[in-house]
Amino acid sequence: MLGICFLLLIFGLFLYSYTQVDLNLTLSKVSFWQVIQKYFQNIGYFQRPLSVTLYIVIIFLFFIFYFLFLWLVNKKLITKKQIWFLIIFTTVILTFSYNAFSYDLFNYIFDAKIVTFYNQNPYEHKALDFLNDPWTNFMRSTHRVYPYGPTWLGLTVPLSFLGFNVFLPTFYLFKALIAASFLGTAYFLKKIIDNVKIQNPLFGISLFALNPFVLIESLVSAHNDIVMIFFAVLSLYLMLRKKYVFSLTFLALSIGIKFATILLLPVFIYIVVMQLKNKTIDFKRIFMIIFIIMCAAVAITSFWSGPNKNPELQPWYFLMAIPFVALVAQNRIIVFLTVCISFGMLLSYIPYIQNGEWPKDITDLKIKLIIYSISVAIFVYIASSKRIYSSIKNILK
Repeated sequence: MLGICFLLLIFGLFLYSYTQVDLNLTLSKVSFWQVIQKYFQNIGYFQRPLSVTLYIVIIFLFFIFYFLFLWLVNKKLITKKQIWFLIIFTTVILTFSYNAFSYDLFNYIFDAKIVTFYNQNPYEHKALDFLNDPWTNFMRSTHRVYPYGPTWLGLTVPLSFLGFNVFLPTFYLFKALIAASFLGTAYFLKKIIDNVKIQNPLFGISLFALNPFVLIESLVSAHNDIVMIFFAVLSLYLMLRKKYVFSLTFLALSIGIKFATILLLPVFIYIVVMQLKNKTIDFKRIFMIIFIIMCAAVAITSFWSGPNKNPELQPWYFLMAIPFVALVAQNRIIVFLTVCISFGMLLSYIPYIQNGEWPKDITDLKIKLIIYSISVAIFVYIASSKRIYSSIKNILK
């Protein structure tokens, strides 16, 4: 019954995502669909208080289910098969959702179209160079040239060919790629935990793959960060299996998407050296270092100022670090921090849903939400620790 209610909530998020369809975008010329689309857009754009209420209700319910599933997993009251069914079913449904909270997916699609349709180099040309293209009417950030590495281009150009430059099939092909990366990340995280046997693998995977923030940023908004992390996690798994050539190849592919995972290279080199010397590796420490490194990557990505780039904390940057929480899930303070920050970052979308645009002080708001989230996590951790300490003390008496 609990699983059915959760899947209904997933379907609710799927429906809600279509309230955010850009007013300049027509998903289908079928008249029946256009009536439905306008009905949903009316809620998202012209009944904003209702839209905000629906969003808040969905987010709160998501976290309630999240806590319940983590509790059930921790108490071993739910099976591996049931958890994977929830993860897979959720992935299938949300693959067909609209990218409600980000326009980045449209940029991914158009960057590939520059190659497949216009036969131009996206590193030299931007969407603004093709203003007659109707897809530019519903895009954002049309002023920038291609900002990613060659791996992402190598993955997306074939999808653009397969979509025949027809928007809807191309859109879902891109979503499918990112959804497959999400599932692959969850699968290989489990394989890594199984390989080193340091904790309950089901808890670690549930912590990652049922996290509402991860589901929304990966499967709904469809950010390519999760593809980068998939290759990094696969590379780590192959490294543990001593398949060094394949491991470093996939790490290079990961770096070739958004470059952040280059920070993992020293750790991988260390693992290789230790394995070749047949020395014991403290994987708890290694995984903690990896997690800290990717947290640093979030900070660097958020606050580094470069040409035409102002420092800004974007919620989906945390996709670079949160997957690795599954490998350090035995650390309760990190679990609390992850959950609270995930909740805080999802709350940061409320001003956009309410106003239809980001407020000028949105960066300050996000930083405040991070600070509040960390404060709440520390408070919950201390309170929880005191309860545990008191319980132990009472037992000893």
